[in-house]
Amino acid sequence: MASSKCVFRLAQATIRPSESVLHRGLLQPAVVSRNFHTSRCCLDEKKPNKDEDPVSFRLSLYQSTFDRIQRERADSDRFAAIRDVTDTGRFGATVAYILLSGAIAAGAYWLGKSAPKDLAPESTTSLAQAQRPQLDARPTTLQAAWVDFCQIVGKENVSTSDDDCKAHSGSEWSSYTTKPSEVPFAIVYPNSTEEVSKIMKVCHKRKIPVTALSGGTSLEGHFAPTRGGICIDMGRMDKILDFHPEDLDIVVQPAIGWEDLNEHLAEHNMFFPPDPGPGAKIGGMIGTGCSGTNAFRFGTMREWVVSLTVVMADGTIVKTRRRPRKSSAGYNLTQMFIGSEGTLGICTEAILKVTILPANQSVAVATFPTIHDAAQCVSKVVGAGIQVNGMEILDDVQMRCINDSGTTARKWDEAATLFFKFAGTKNGVKDQIAVVQKLAKESRNRKFEFARDEEEAQELWSARKEALWSVMAKRRDESDHVWTTDVAVPISDLPNIIQETKDKLVESGLLGGIVGHVGDGNFHTILLYNDAEKKTAEDVVNFMVNRAIEMEGTITGEHGVGIKKRGNLIDELGDNTINAMRKLKQAYDPYCLLNCDKIVQMEAGK
Repeated sequence: MASSKCVFRLAQATIRPSESVLHRGLLQPAVVSRNFHTSRCCLDEKKPNKDEDPVSFRLSLYQSTFDRIQRERADSDRFAAIRDVTDTGRFGATVAYILLSGAIAAGAYWLGKSAPKDLAPESTTSLAQAQRPQLDARPTTLQAAWVDFCQIVGKENVSTSDDDCKAHSGSEWSSYTTKPSEVPFAIVYPNSTEEVSKIMKVCHKRKIPVTALSGGTSLEGHFAPTRGGICIDMGRMDKILDFHPEDLDIVVQPAIGWEDLNEHLAEHNMFFPPDPGPGAKIGGMIGTGCSGTNAFRFGTMREWVVSLTVVMADGTIVKTRRRPRKSSAGYNLTQMFIGSEGTLGICTEAILKVTILPANQSVAVATFPTIHDAAQCVSKVVGAGIQVNGMEILDDVQMRCINDSGTTARKWDEAATLFFKFAGTKNGVKDQIAVVQKLAKESRNRKFEFARDEEEAQELWSARKEALWSVMAKRRDESDHVWTTDVAVPISDLPNIIQETKDKLVESGLLGGIVGHVGDGNFHTILLYNDAEKKTAEDVVNFMVNRAIEMEGTITGEHGVGIKKRGNLIDELGDNTINAMRKLKQAYDPYCLLNCDKIVQMEAGK
């Protein structure tokens, strides 16, 4: 290319514009054609024809050189144009390739996420294997969900007031003290199963943690909102939906109290036997699998629930059974939800069994020198096969607290005391009282009195129902806490564990009473302590729980596990059983939305 330019400049220097062959019309372009098959050396050696004008020859040579240079320039320009188009195409192709690769990668990722995953082959899930709870309690998420909740239940049924949120975080009688951060963002008050389902669908979509509440009388931190989120208060769902007196069953919503239910049933000469503490609601009673003072004769909550309607974590509505009193159809989901403490689903309806009120009832009260003597009497009554309706034990400290509280119409002997409840025909009740009185004397009974009418029976039994409140009334100041806990052991071990626990309480120096439904081996301690005494209170409770396990008993007969006894549950049942429970929890509630951190631990450090 450089040599061609030099030749062109030489031609320009030799031929002035006025002498151009083309300008003068001496040479037509068609004549200027040439053949360049020969090399430059051949061109240089070419001699002019002797008959030819030397000037014309040079002009012809220069013109052909000029034409060749022009063609080369045109070829160069075409190449540059083609190159620019090619580069643009290559860039476009590169971009298209990158976009296509990204699309393929995104598609592969989506297919990988949406394709069914292989199920974990293990039948249980250890804490190390457990998927961490997938929760979103950010304020922005909760504020956006607030709009959804208002559309579902009405703005007036969604509360975010500080007082409401704090009241739904815990209670002064709970053994678990909630942390400042453990407060729900909002309280939602549904009115039907369908509304609960819609609420849960919103929470499932947004991964909002949920705690459900009926009466709030539980004792082991059951409804503490450890992950924030919202609280679903079932308070508006307190209705009797259907009643079948001829079939002895009734359909109720979860927020009806057992006392209110029995007032309604009494009009039909019926009653519902489970009778835990005052204020308890059916939903919470199902959640903890509670019992009460009638448990010795009538059993626990488990024996009195026919079927449940439950809203699952994703909003699915499940009905566990129909109305027959017995069924062998499929898994017994009813019993699985009883005692699950709101961790597997939210109970919105229950079909309950009811029974006929006893024709005659009476109450007797017997005092003893020691708590061991009183417990020994219980073992004798059970061993004799006497079907009393209830047997309750209260120690001397508990009786003193009741007297000091002034909540009953009479003063009581401040000694270890047994309360008996009898029911049946008149003659049957008299016979039961006579046998129990004889057995009590064999256990060094000091005093034995029985009610002669219904009014006296109510008066005598009133002391038992005031146990918790009378101890709480002994608080020295606002810094005092109450710790109510329970265990259950085989009936033959009852006298020893009660006496050992009593000795431990005396040794601790704490104010604490003993009370229990001892007919089925279940008893409670109610402790008062302040922050400085917390370690001492923990030692008493741990002693009581560990002794129960050593006696092949259970860490809780009716209160449930909640948060406080989660670690003790492992001691009682072992890792494999807890891992099976964890597997069940993750199957029913993969995000761990429902009452997270209760019963089984789902995340290390939580």
